[in-house]
Amino acid sequence: MLFKNIIRIKCRIRNLHTMSALPKVLVSRNDVPEEGILLLQSKCHVEIWEKPGTMPANEILKRIKNKDALYCTVSEKINAELLDAAGPTLKAIGTFSVGYDHIDLDECKKRGIVVGNTPDVLTDTTAELTVALLLATSRRLIEANKEVTNGGWTGWGPLWMCGTSLAGSTVGIVGLGRIGFGVAERLKGFKVKNILYSGNRAKIEAMEKLNAKFVPFDELLKHSDFVIVCCALTSNTTGLFNLEAFSKMKKNAIFINSSRGLIVNQEDLYTALTSGLIKAAGLDVMDPEPLPTGHKLTKLSNCVLLPHIGSATVETRTTMAVLTAKNILAGLEGKPLPCPLQYAEN
Repeated sequence: MLFKNIIRIKCRIRNLHTMSALPKVLVSRNDVPEEGILLLQSKCHVEIWEKPGTMPANEILKRIKNKDALYCTVSEKINAELLDAAGPTLKAIGTFSVGYDHIDLDECKKRGIVVGNTPDVLTDTTAELTVALLLATSRRLIEANKEVTNGGWTGWGPLWMCGTSLAGSTVGIVGLGRIGFGVAERLKGFKVKNILYSGNRAKIEAMEKLNAKFVPFDELLKHSDFVIVCCALTSNTTGLFNLEAFSKMKKNAIFINSSRGLIVNQEDLYTALTSGLIKAAGLDVMDPEPLPTGHKLTKLSNCVLLPHIGSATVETRTTMAVLTAKNILAGLEGKPLPCPLQYAEN
């Protein structure tokens, strides 16, 4: 009996030693798809935030110390304060997102921390959602549904619930990256007449595959019946859509944003929607998120709001979870990341 107890104690000590030798990973949410977590747990000691929602900033600062890697989302700010709290052990960060404006890449570079994101895998789902949001806004689907349920549907009328057609229209896409290109590909099937785009540069494939025309931003605003925002959030695009921009758009224009909330000045958007500067807007992203239930944009019948569900399919989110884990494991093993974020050149 004594011998068996000694063996058990030795096994426990061995297991504890093995666990302590494993890399330590902090995961900021407990509701990411389990496939990614199981992959991490096969090679790491994983600490997961146990409560609903994202981990509060003060908790991350406490728990990140002596961790080797961080599995985060767009909800967490990865800045100098957090990296200082982590200390020299932090080697890799994987973000469960394409966007990375929540991460200070310069600070990561100073500390030799590799960072990976999840591009490509959510291109199709986000492009699909963007088109769905455009259709819901242009054809007044949410507004029409409410008429069915609140008794407003009393019969047929020639102009009742009339919306705007895509066929024969001019669509302007701000930012023709992966998602913007995917949106344009899908809109071709709706028989749009012209596709305009603005951004950093003209792209040969846009003309060859989409017959899309590269134009200055102001020209895009002036000529587009639909303006769709697909660009990244940068210092140049923050607040890009303000009262000045909305004033340059057609009065019957419909505005769609599935990129980042901070690209739009929401006060100016409210003014544009209520004063007739533009016809309608559809947003999948806002600032702040979640948007307060009493926010004045929620009161407008010509503003369709979705709770940031651009990539929200089970298949896409699962792929994102696994890719985030693979980025972290590669970083911990000193191997090239599947999807590394590139540091800016000095």
